[in-house]
Amino acid sequence: MKKLFILIFLSAILTQCIAVKSKSTTSTSPISTQKAITVYPITNNETVPPKLVVGIVVDQMRYDYLIRFYTKYGERGFKRLMENGYNLENVHYNYIPTYTAVGHTSIYTGTTPTNHGIISNNWYDKYEKKSIYCVDDNNYKTVGANSGGNKSPHRMVTTTVTDQLKLAQNSKGKTIGIAIKDRSAILPAGHTANAAYWFEGGDEGKFITSTFYMNELPNWVKQFNNSGKATTYLNETWNTYYDISTYTETLPDNNEFEGLFKGKTTPTFPYNLAELRKLNGNYNLLKAVPSGNTITTDFAEAAIIGENLGKSDYTDFLAISYSSTDYVGHQFGVNAKELEDTYIRLDKELERLIDFLDKEIGENKYTIMLTADHAAVQVPSYLNSLKIPGGYFNTKKFKSFVNEITTKYFNSNKIVENISNYQLFLNKEKLQELNLNVHEVSQILADEIINFESVYKTVTAHTLQTTSFNSGILQILQKGYNQKLSGDVLLIPYPSTISRSKTGTTHGSGYAYDTHVPLLFYGNGIKKGKSARYYPIVDIAPTLSNLLKITEPNGSTGKTILEVLK
Repeated sequence: MKKLFILIFLSAILTQCIAVKSKSTTSTSPISTQKAITVYPITNNETVPPKLVVGIVVDQMRYDYLIRFYTKYGERGFKRLMENGYNLENVHYNYIPTYTAVGHTSIYTGTTPTNHGIISNNWYDKYEKKSIYCVDDNNYKTVGANSGGNKSPHRMVTTTVTDQLKLAQNSKGKTIGIAIKDRSAILPAGHTANAAYWFEGGDEGKFITSTFYMNELPNWVKQFNNSGKATTYLNETWNTYYDISTYTETLPDNNEFEGLFKGKTTPTFPYNLAELRKLNGNYNLLKAVPSGNTITTDFAEAAIIGENLGKSDYTDFLAISYSSTDYVGHQFGVNAKELEDTYIRLDKELERLIDFLDKEIGENKYTIMLTADHAAVQVPSYLNSLKIPGGYFNTKKFKSFVNEITTKYFNSNKIVENISNYQLFLNKEKLQELNLNVHEVSQILADEIINFESVYKTVTAHTLQTTSFNSGILQILQKGYNQKLSGDVLLIPYPSTISRSKTGTTHGSGYAYDTHVPLLFYGNGIKKGKSARYYPIVDIAPTLSNLLKITEPNGSTGKTILEVLK
């Protein structure tokens, strides 16, 4: 019995050893306990990058325009992007000021003015002691007209996603920026662009560029400029696309909150553009009506064909900005029939552009990103009519108020050198002459100007440099503050308080009406869906970088929006 037990025990041990040896000889891993790895097939969409990326920025587009005018849109414009792409519903600018140049730069650099250096459209240069424009550069000359082209992106000190794409491909792919506004074409296209083109109004009526990019316009641009399209559009009459009685999403056509074109006695349809151009800057009028968006699409299509975009072995990038929406918004406000019609017509432009991309590039061979550079406030005088707080910042009165403070405390009205963009720049030479400390003077001014009727918050540059705000409006202001370029005292007006006339609207604040914008992704590498999660605008550039498998811009502070990518 004992021998039988020993035989059974030895037999069991031998069987187990054989099993272990069998496992060790068939395993592909040096570690016998490693689990098998499941390899999932990679789809064609994930391995083949887009032939063309089209970045679209709509100037002064509130997020709610997607919803408010939804029933007026066709199926192949905004709706196609919303329903067949990825719709991010809660995207905001996370800095002040929300202006055009700053918005376009932040979208493409993935960071805020703190890092990229574009702190406004125009700002006071405390070194040159004068006001400067964001893309002016006298080192370069106009190409294609008599003036308007001494421009470059040199004030933008970080790279863009378009720059990074160029670097990743050893400059093989093409990058082109197109807009009515120079800054909206130049800044998104980056430092390495093949070209940026913008529309020169006045008596020119042409798309032009700068010697920063080239010394002569390509033949396709010359042909476009000679086609007479600009003149054709200004010989038309602007009337509503649909019957005006169906425009129920906006205020009556003739209301006291809208601005006027010169030559019009009421802000009402129709608009005879051939007559109005005589008193409204000739070709400048084209910028301020929906046809400005139409000619932008025309030119974008011409660029795709003329430059053979999307046809090489590399990825090209076309940055388009639709600027006329901003001009219309400023003139008429966010509740005007003119604005509604402009977006109905813009929807048709998007449909035309997307259909063109399907035909010329091929479905699923391109990727679209659409957003806005800022939104806009309801006309404060209209809000007041509804007993909602809002108002107008009296700049002239504020400057007098500041002079009274400096005279009272320092016996001088030369203490403040410049007031602009809701910032005070101190005269450092005068402070030194009077033996005054810049931080002490700044704090006294901040403590006193809070008493001005339209001022809601004040903060000194020193505080922004030494304190980290983790939430609220001061955090947003801090992200827009640039230590080298910004002023010594910064202020924030009350909500819905703006500096302009009592008709039309503007933007620039850190309040939700200015920060909340649409963000749509569509096409190659993009999922279908939507999300109400909060994302800051600086997340766009790293998301595009991830899609293209390139390094994000060198100043990027955003994060990849993973949920939109396949």
